[in-house]
Amino acid sequence: MYNFFGWENADVPAINSEYKGIGDPKMLYDALSHIWCRYTCAPRLRQDWSEENITLGQCSITAFLAQDIFGGKVYGILRPGGNFHCYNVVGNSVFDLTSEQFGSEKLNYTNNPEQLREVHFAKEEKFQRYVYLCAELKKYTQEKF
Repeated sequence: MYNFFGWENADVPAINSEYKGIGDPKMLYDALSHIWCRYTCAPRLRQDWSEENITLGQCSITAFLAQDIFGGKVYGILRPGGNFHCYNVVGNSVFDLTSEQFGSEKLNYTNNPEQLREVHFAKEEKFQRYVYLCAELKKYTQEKF
């Protein structure tokens, strides 16, 4: 059993075979749980990142990576402070691989604005974290599968 939002319906298939062995979002979550780290966490949250909260600060780079693998769109929930928390929608499947960072807080996954990688990756540090996450996932899947 998983704890991320939407895990029950996160059974959309990969649209490409770029990441060998990643067949659905749950498999991606399993792989990323070995990869998420303080470096991949958003810099403003790094001091709070821990092994107990591995999804903290990972949302946008994770959601865009999931979009690469499964297609669909990335949406964002406006958070206090003006940042968006990103999640994925593929067909009728809504899933948020990094929702565990909010503990028991219930987020609203309806009527949120689409998030564009061009906007998010205008921040060079975020783009570099995304590139690193992609490379580490590729390395992990080549070793594992």
